[in-house]
Amino acid sequence: MILNKETAKKTAELLLQIKAIKLEPQEPFTWASGWKSPIYCDNRIVLSYPMIRNYVREHFAKQIEEKYGKPDVIAGVATGAIGIGMLVAEYLSLPFAYVRPEPKGHGRKNQIEGNLEEGQTVVVIEDLISTGKSSLNAVKALEEAGANVKGMFAIFTYGFQAADDNIKEAGVDVFTLSDYEHLIETAQKTNYISMNEAGVLRKWREDPANWTPES
Repeated sequence: MILNKETAKKTAELLLQIKAIKLEPQEPFTWASGWKSPIYCDNRIVLSYPMIRNYVREHFAKQIEEKYGKPDVIAGVATGAIGIGMLVAEYLSLPFAYVRPEPKGHGRKNQIEGNLEEGQTVVVIEDLISTGKSSLNAVKALEEAGANVKGMFAIFTYGFQAADDNIKEAGVDVFTLSDYEHLIETAQKTNYISMNEAGVLRKWREDPANWTPES
């Protein structure tokens, strides 16, 4: 869910500007899953640009406070959201923890790193939502540790139906600074892509697992 349309447009513009999101309808990328995709997103690049990372952390913080007030803890999803999550926690003067995909195989075998006490309220920070499974896995780990997860905030979502279904089933409130539709709209308005390319990008999202580039 988008809480502020202007923030969604500006965030999309900034992500395109620093090439955290790349749109290549004519020369698609291959994801680790094997999917062919006209878009590639790596929001960790945001950390390399001070003005933009400050924009992201401040708007995360503003939206979190507007929605929930101040939680007890900010938790980042490893590894992509550790950096930006820590920045948000610092901005709000809150404790920070992060959640691994699974418990470590050695030492204390932690899945959650950092101090987290039972009953504490937590807001989860994510960099990107695709199917939502890894993000919701982090929420599950926090809840099993006794945390009260208020919701999750991510920089960007592809808006896949599978993600919407997974999030709805889990009953988790998820908000994003920007999303796929605002990205395509902004990319067209700034002449980053043509109207035809926008059509290709929208068609891909309808069935990304079976999409093939036009010859």
